[in-house]
Amino acid sequence: MVKLVRAPNPSAMTLTGTNSYVIGCDGAALVIDPGPALETHLQALVDEASAFGTTIGAIALTHGHPDHTAGAVQLATMTGARIYAHPKSKRRHDRDLSLEGELEVGGTALSVIDSPGHTFDHVVFYLSRERALFTGDTILGEGTTVIAPPGGAMRPYQHTLQRLADEFPDARVIYGGHGPVVTDAQAKIAEYIEHRRMREGQILEALHHGPMTIPDLVKRIYSAQRQVLWPAMARQILAHLIALEGEGRVHATPLKRAMTAEETAILNPRIEEIVGPQEAAVLTAELGTEMRLDSLLVYAL
Repeated sequence: MVKLVRAPNPSAMTLTGTNSYVIGCDGAALVIDPGPALETHLQALVDEASAFGTTIGAIALTHGHPDHTAGAVQLATMTGARIYAHPKSKRRHDRDLSLEGELEVGGTALSVIDSPGHTFDHVVFYLSRERALFTGDTILGEGTTVIAPPGGAMRPYQHTLQRLADEFPDARVIYGGHGPVVTDAQAKIAEYIEHRRMREGQILEALHHGPMTIPDLVKRIYSAQRQVLWPAMARQILAHLIALEGEGRVHATPLKRAMTAEETAILNPRIEEIVGPQEAAVLTAELGTEMRLDSLLVYAL
């Protein structure tokens, strides 16, 4: 039994809200990603476990971003449950997950897949009896996920997607960190793999026309009608360029001039001036904007 409980924290990055999952585990319940520290949401998780005729015995984190983890300690205090997380996680937890092993709760075992890319402390869980992948922010129910340095990296992310395609061909359902439940897991994984190939192809095609900065690439590749998303797009392009530069397929040269106001807004957005402090923390973690891009680089093949 799997129950989706969506947190009431909608935003540009969390879509309709963060998805938490309550899983009935033969004598105990497991919560995957307790979400934000909102009393009504945490109580809803406790109530769902009660509806299964049990209590919450374990809390597992797919990764450390605050919209997925901020409520973990409070929920643990409410229930006495232990918190499990990736060994690299900096979030408070009681036990490290056994990477490439299993998480056992009650009479139920979930496979634990190390899944770097969106973050380096990310895991995906697989519940074989449901043929279900719990993918956190590796795969969402709608749209695509942000891959932004320094907390994320493109090639590890693409490797993770390929692993899911190769090693879990029987997966039927994807329970992502945001958006609706995905009922055709294989099609969604293939869509995500192809999207990253397509975006990298667009970047390389643009550079065939001559050297470009990241703001140049953003404006060439993405719609002018979605300028509010340009800073997120810039960090995605940066992740692709870091991978391509590491492979010797592109090279970067510093431009000896100051950034324009538009370039600064794209590369180093003042998020705290756009949204409230709670959402700013989520956006900063997702976009990696704690890492300022103070040098304007031009990229060429």
